[in-house]
Amino acid sequence: MKRIFSLLILLFILAAKVHAAFLLIPMDDQQKNHLKAYGVVYWALQQDVEVKWLLNYRGGSFLMPSNRNVHDECLIRGVSVETIPDAKASSILQYIAREDVNMDAVAMQKAPKIAVYSPPNKQPWDDAVTLVLSYAEIPYDVIYDQEILDGKLKNYDWLHLHHEDFTGEFGKFYRNYHNMPWYQEEVRVNREMAQKNGFQKVSKLKLKVAEIIKNFVKNGGFLFAMCAATDTYDIALAAHNTDICGPMYDGDPEDPDMDSKLDFGNTLAFQNFHIVKDPYAYEFSDIDVTETRKVKPEDDYFTLFDYSAKWDPVPTMLTQDHTRIIRGFMGQTTAFNEDKLKANILIMGENKAAHEARYIHGDYGKGFFSFYGGHDPEDYRHLVGDPPTDLSLHPNSPGYRLILNNVLFPAARKKKHKT
Repeated sequence: MKRIFSLLILLFILAAKVHAAFLLIPMDDQQKNHLKAYGVVYWALQQDVEVKWLLNYRGGSFLMPSNRNVHDECLIRGVSVETIPDAKASSILQYIAREDVNMDAVAMQKAPKIAVYSPPNKQPWDDAVTLVLSYAEIPYDVIYDQEILDGKLKNYDWLHLHHEDFTGEFGKFYRNYHNMPWYQEEVRVNREMAQKNGFQKVSKLKLKVAEIIKNFVKNGGFLFAMCAATDTYDIALAAHNTDICGPMYDGDPEDPDMDSKLDFGNTLAFQNFHIVKDPYAYEFSDIDVTETRKVKPEDDYFTLFDYSAKWDPVPTMLTQDHTRIIRGFMGQTTAFNEDKLKANILIMGENKAAHEARYIHGDYGKGFFSFYGGHDPEDYRHLVGDPPTDLSLHPNSPGYRLILNNVLFPAARKKKHKT
């Protein structure tokens, strides 16, 4: 009898393993907390659990071998998870593999090392990326000019540019905020950093940093930027031999012929743009459409493109979402004039009627970059001094999901097929 009882227990255990062999984290409308789901996946990768990203399957769901710790972590973080038998997991993967189905399964094995380029005195809620990384519980390091100049960027796979002004014009906040203590402190810190490293101007310091970041991408790194860090980055690269800063920023006049001296061969994403020469204007160039767009707030949406998951897995990964229509949001740089994009740049999110790109992607050397217009996907018009967004009120934000797609991308990236 004892022997039979032991055999029954063994059979029960084996049956349980057969019928509960995988965890599926759904990313469609059945997911209670999309944002924290990315954090669980990142945590699983840190525990050496291989995760498959199921592109276009239920909103870009995640599949992994059954793991009690991961399952418990989902419950702790309020993330929906389904325990499925091996047969069902095999059936899902077989269906995804069919040639007539626009889906793919991409394996992820290692959590990328993440850095955020940001002044050390900034708070996480000052920037959408640091805000969502903190909410999703994804660890990151804050680095700034000194760390990049010291060569520490090579220690990371993924770099986000906090909404930084790379032109040396301190965000062009001079007209409205030059008497504010926070502005004066920013100017002081940046000028001291420039002098410490042998640069006569902040613009020269920022240019050197921009060039090191460009080399990071060339060597296989991934760059992500939002708001003004997108266009000012390329403006700085284009103006590498030209003074575009007014005297209140660097102590001498700007070059009146700056537009004719811009070098678009040095930029990543934009070309043929013109600098806004008024040093008091809260705008950098005609790359951004904030001041010229005719879009009403109630009509401000953009559409994500659909790609072939098997043939174009890179943009497919970066556009995984539970909806293809995303609510628009503004920033110092809200969206990009499509006429200013280089020919090789992929538009992944677009307001077609307004002829503006909201979300773009490109490659340079061995690496990749994505630029995302706007400041905060859940705060339509975020102003200086506004309170931080509480992401616990927006756990299923499709706009924030695009950021987190980029965070996981280095763990799963596949070379784009040549069609």
